[in-house]
Order: sequence, then structure tokens, then C-alpha cells
Amino acid sequence: MKFGTLQTKEAEGAILAHGVKCGDTLFKKGRILSAVDLDILLASGIQSVIAARLDPDDVAEDIAARQVAVAACGAGAIAQQAFTGRANLYSSVHGLLVLDQHRIRALNHLHESLTLATLANHAVVTPKQMVATIKVIPFAVPRFVLEQALAIIGNEPLLKVASFQPKRTGLIITRLPQTKPSIITKSESAIRDRLAAMGATLSEVATCDHDQASVQQAIVALASKPLDLMLVFGASAIVDRADVIPAALIVAGGRVIHVGMPVDPGNLLMLGEMGSTPVIGVPSCARSPKVNGFDWVLERVVANLPVTREDIMDMGAGGLLGEIASRPSPREQASILPASPRVAAIVLAAGKSTRMGSNKMLALINGKPMIRATLENVAASSVDDIVVVTGNEREQLETAVHGIRVRCIHNPHFAEGLSTSLRKGLEAVAETADAVIICLGDMPLIAPELIDRLVAAFNPVEHRTIVVPVHQGQFGNPVLWGREHFVRLMALEGDRGARSLIEQFKSEAIEITAGDDSVLKDADTPEALDLMAKG
Repeated sequence: MKFGTLQTKEAEGAILAHGVKCGDTLFKKGRILSAVDLDILLASGIQSVIAARLDPDDVAEDIAARQVAVAACGAGAIAQQAFTGRANLYSSVHGLLVLDQHRIRALNHLHESLTLATLANHAVVTPKQMVATIKVIPFAVPRFVLEQALAIIGNEPLLKVASFQPKRTGLIITRLPQTKPSIITKSESAIRDRLAAMGATLSEVATCDHDQASVQQAIVALASKPLDLMLVFGASAIVDRADVIPAALIVAGGRVIHVGMPVDPGNLLMLGEMGSTPVIGVPSCARSPKVNGFDWVLERVVANLPVTREDIMDMGAGGLLGEIASRPSPREQASILPASPRVAAIVLAAGKSTRMGSNKMLALINGKPMIRATLENVAASSVDDIVVVTGNEREQLETAVHGIRVRCIHNPHFAEGLSTSLRKGLEAVAETADAVIICLGDMPLIAPELIDRLVAAFNPVEHRTIVVPVHQGQFGNPVLWGREHFVRLMALEGDRGARSLIEQFKSEAIEITAGDDSVLKDADTPEALDLMAKG
């Protein structure tokens, strides 16, 4: 890649490295400069630009980031489409992030152009939470670097999310003569809450005296139940393998895997098993909801991840869990760490099709009603919610889309203009959506990948709240709008579309290059429909 200052008149096809303002026009970083762009720059007196040109052996940033993201992403995770050289990975389940730290380190040591950042290994994550991001630092990756990165990954993803399982759990709480009933109640409540947070259940609870014979009997009794996990919460802490709880487990026919752990709080934990059922001796600090070493072991067991004595001994690095204001507990992280935006699609299908002569939404494209063909593509994308706004021939439209993951919203005022349908759609999604993609029902050629690229480009923090597909300089559809524009969209009247708002808020708009002219093709006339049907 060649990077530096170029004479504007010689910069056609180069990638703009920094944003340039030309009067009212803003060319953003990453724009591929066209001949028209050069004329605008020169007319504004800008004789040079800082830009990059790719070499034949370079791989463009989005292509490289996407390939690494897809290869690195394992079960329980989803790779987003790449934009500006960044491809984010999100969890699709509630569980623990599992990393191959050795290979991630090897990938990051390859070359400064390619980076992979993740959350900590075994972090608790929730659906739609970001777990990793691949970022290409310049505008391209040398092809040999990309090939080496993909070779490191091979057929084994670098990360996955192990989902929490609905484990049936038994709990034994021991008591001493001086143990207050409130302590027993607090112990049970703390365990029940921890399990519920992971989707597991506390199925059996037993109390007994804190002596070896009583604990042994309680373990044997629970072992006869259909349980996936057994916890023993002692009235007195476990300080030795010969102590009450480890000794009772051995006499009951189980085995002790490890006593103690290099995590504080949580040092006085026991890990064992009764047959194939894991048994955890719970440290007394677990009566508090604050994170401790018991959580680290419990989370792995509930996520069906093996825990060995070596695993426990390796927890010492980072195992000092004092009160650190800058480090939230796993239960708090979900609301703080970046999450995939919730994006809804509004598909407008209410019009009268005046120029068509009949309802174009029901016209056949490759043997399917047009509205169904459009919606199948939208449903195959990553959008979270799809609202179809109907009007003309409502019943036939609802029949045509039956079985697709959509909600049909009827607009009785559809004859008053497109804006009334847009308003109906926004009312249906406004409470939950971070952004909406406004789709036209007569554009069945829009691919799911294009919709996913719109989602990937959306970033309110970086002022990318309007995302527009462009083909050969022409704005197309569909367009993504961030929540901050909902009020303005709802204020539109008659047949006035949202296009005027793009010009008004162009500092918030970002263009993505469409791979073909599908973003410009709709079916307003029989002739257009015939051309579309022919491909």
C-alpha cells in the first residue's frame, strides 16, 4: 500500500485518509475518490490530499476483516459485516466466552496491520453483547499476512461462547449449634439467585448438622436424586482435605479433586465429584452477591466446561478480586460493554400501485408474490424485528407473507401518502429499536448482505446515524436511520419521503457502496416489473 500526499488531480481511485470539507460538502475518511469528487475538491482550491493506493498484493480492509471474523467466530457467536476495516463479533447466547489465547496472541503478533481484541477469557456475556473486534489499522492487509492469519485459525475458531445450561442443582447447608436461622436462609437465597442468573435451578435443598456423618448422609441422599450439580455450603469453612465436607464426600463414595484456590475472596473452596456429578464445597464469602472464586468455578460448571485442578490453580493471575471501582462485576458488565444495536426493518407495502394498474406487491417474481420475495431477503438478514405496513388489499398481503418472521401493521390512511405508512411503522418499533431500516416492498433484489452492511456501518458514537447505499453516485434504498431521527421521520407529511433529511443531516450520514444496481431498482410500472422478473 502506498500512503501519503497526492496531487488532487492525480488522486482518482485513491482512498481518502482524512476527512476533507469542501464548502457544504464533507468527504469522509475512507471515501474512494471519483473524478466528480476531484472536480469538487479542485473547485474548492484543494490541490492535494492525504490518501492511500492499494498494491496488487493488498487485501482491502473490509474484505480482510470479514474473512478473519468469520474464521475466528465459533459456536454461540455471530460475526457482523465489516465496515471501515472493523468487524465485530457478538454473543448469540447467555454464557461464558471461551478463547484460544495462545492462537489469538499468535495472530496479533503477525503484523501491525491486523488486530484482534476480545473480552477476558471466561467472561460472562449475554446475547447481542460484543465479545471481540477485528480491526485493520491501515486501509488494507498484505495478502501474505491475511493468509498467515487464516492458517493460524485453520478449521478451529479462536473463540466461542459456551451457553449456560438449565442445570438441576442440589444444595446442602450445614449448621452448628450457634448458627442462626437467618444465616441458613441467606445461604440458600444467595445460591438460588446465582443459579437463576444463569438459567439453572435449585431443585433440592437439605440442611444437616456440621459433622462428617450427617454431611455424608445428606450427600448420599442427594446423589439418589436426578441432579446435575451438588453444592455443599458449610457452617464452617473448609481448611483441609481432612475437614468435615471433603471427608464426608470421600466416605460417601465421591472424590475430592482440589481444595483451595488462588482467588480472594473464594480461597476456601472445594471441587469434587460424586460419580459423574460435580460437587462444590462453597466458601462462606458466597453469601454475599459480590463476585468471588466460587462464581468462576460455578459458571464454568453450569456452562458445561470442564474444570480441573490445574484450571483452578491457574486462576491466580487476576485472582485478587478486591473492590475496584473501575472493574464491574460480571453481573454489571452486560449493561456497560458494547452491544449489537437492535435494528428493526420497516417494509412499506401499503400503496395503491396506481402506475402499475394492479397491486404490484402481489405480482409474481420467480413464482412468488413480490412482497414475499422482498421479505424473505430481509428476514435472512441480521435485523431483529420486521414490520410490514399494509394498506391496499390488506388480507391478500397478509396471506402472501404468512410464515415469515414479520409483524403486519395495517395503515387505514394509506391513501393519504407514504408518510402515513412510515409513521405507522415507526410507532410499532419506536420503543425497542436503536435504528430502523426503511425498505420498499417492491425491491425484491436487495440482498441480506447489503442490509447487514447497513447495520455494520451504523455507529452513533462516530456520528454514523444515517446509512445510505450508493451505486455510481446515486442514492438508493433501503436507508438506515438512527433513533435520534425518529421524531423527524414521523413529522413527514403526504408522499414526502425521508430523502430530504439526508441532505439536512449529511454530517450524520455515511455512504456504503452497493455491489450492483439493486438498490436503484423498484417496480413502479409493468415494464419495470418485467425487467426485474427477467433479472
